[in-house]
Amino acid sequence: MAELIRDITLCILFAWGLGLLAHVLRQPLILAYLIGGFVVGPYGMGWVKERESINTISELGLIFMLFMIGLEIDLKKIVRAGRVILFGAGGQLIGGCVLGVAFFMAIGLPLGKGGFDALYLAVACALSSTVIIVKVLYEKRELDTLPGRITLGILVLQDIFAILFLAVQPSLADLQVTVILLSIARVVALVAIALALSRYVLPPLFQRVARRPELVLLGALAWCFLIGEIAERLHLSREMGSLVAGVSLSTFPYALDVTAKVTTLRDFFITLFFVSLGMTIPVPSLSVVGFALTIAAFTVASRLLTTFVPLYLMKQGLRASLLPALNLSQISEFSLVVIQVGMAAGHLTTATSSAVSFAFVILAVLSTFAITKSDPISRWSVATLKGLGLRDLDHGGEEAGGHGEGHGGRRIVILGFFRAASALLSDIERKNAALLEDIGVVDFNPVVFNNLRARGLNVTYGDISNVDTLTHAGVGSAEIIILSVPDSLLVGANNEKLVRHVRSLNADARIIATADVLGDVAEIYAAGADYVTVPRLGDAHELLDVIEAIDDGLLDEKRADLDERLKDRGEVLP
Repeated sequence: MAELIRDITLCILFAWGLGLLAHVLRQPLILAYLIGGFVVGPYGMGWVKERESINTISELGLIFMLFMIGLEIDLKKIVRAGRVILFGAGGQLIGGCVLGVAFFMAIGLPLGKGGFDALYLAVACALSSTVIIVKVLYEKRELDTLPGRITLGILVLQDIFAILFLAVQPSLADLQVTVILLSIARVVALVAIALALSRYVLPPLFQRVARRPELVLLGALAWCFLIGEIAERLHLSREMGSLVAGVSLSTFPYALDVTAKVTTLRDFFITLFFVSLGMTIPVPSLSVVGFALTIAAFTVASRLLTTFVPLYLMKQGLRASLLPALNLSQISEFSLVVIQVGMAAGHLTTATSSAVSFAFVILAVLSTFAITKSDPISRWSVATLKGLGLRDLDHGGEEAGGHGEGHGGRRIVILGFFRAASALLSDIERKNAALLEDIGVVDFNPVVFNNLRARGLNVTYGDISNVDTLTHAGVGSAEIIILSVPDSLLVGANNEKLVRHVRSLNADARIIATADVLGDVAEIYAAGADYVTVPRLGDAHELLDVIEAIDDGLLDEKRADLDERLKDRGEVLP
């Protein structure tokens, strides 16, 4: 027992120390945990002795991680997901697995007769890292962009796919139609039990203890382990049971509260999971390093092929098709779970497991850098793809833009189209529809482009920081130019730089820009803007009106007025 505590202490100390270094270097913390495990483990300094005990504790971390992943899977959002995400994810997962099995079998890995290296590698390479992607996109404020939403949608469906694979995995050695159907039936039974209990039994129980945080936490953990034990009785796995337990609670009224309370406990055990995983990584031989590089290269190539192509064929444009493929180009932490499960079942070799771990490390570093620099990478790639003959949404002059060079006659040009511009066009439609003939919009969101074209409005597909795009859009002859997108959502530019850019093309136009921060207002005026909007002031005015309405007993009238304003408001971006 004393040695176990010493070993856990070493694991946590090294994980923390290397985690601090990873934070300074802006690298994934999981990478630090894996390296920490390697250093203290038998292939490094050999300081940790009680590996079996730590593996047991790390299994708890895996259970908590899958429970949390399940909590973050919103079934309602999946049902509402558009065809772009559904077909994009389907193409990526099916295409990735088919290509993976074919490729890894072609290089000599087994499939069947006790060895399933090719299948496990195909599945592992088809999954992307939620931890890395969400962290970097959040820091870049790109989670709410179209490529960001597509990326997150595909990640959610990848998790669903992983659930199905874990359901079939125990029966791979005897994979028959009846066995597959029996496995699916067990999963259906588990999901049905979990959903029924979470709908009819849990709500009154949690409602009674909602004001007792310790009982909410204990209830969530009891639920996680109960469903895990039921899964074990159904010859599935506790890990899969914890995932289903989380999914069944994802639409639960107390899901957010449960997530907040379990997170700290999960982080402790999950750290031990990745540290213990690092202990299993041997000093790599040249063959293992070469294999890992092969896996990494295949992952990137297959992701570009299976993600970019379906999105491009659905007319999402080069940029919106390329960015999700770039975002998803790494191996998931869930892939390491799949590989570990396969190792425990004797379905694949240690060399394959080690190579996947090294490939995970390589891609974690490279993909973090690539996502961070996605804007210049996508600009270069789009130009290259156009040079190779691929058509973008702006191809064909009048056919793509709606009016070709006719944009030069537009009196008002809106550069960038987000929710403020969507609300502006809706108000114009309701109050002065004739003014729409004088408006041109420039944006590279394919949803905006297609919706505006369908409404018969003038729209140019392109990057608002590109000179050729602005020239084609008629910025040089416009009377009013509106920059409606805040800096927090602009990619590779800001309002000050755009105002200077636009002013150099048109010295006489009235330029309206927007500012997130009050300190930016003076700088944007100095750059050449004629008026700067500050959205927070409008929000504050609205909130003050609501407070005054409450004080005057007129809240119902205020809400009725808002409902009337929202009624039949068909905005491009709802």
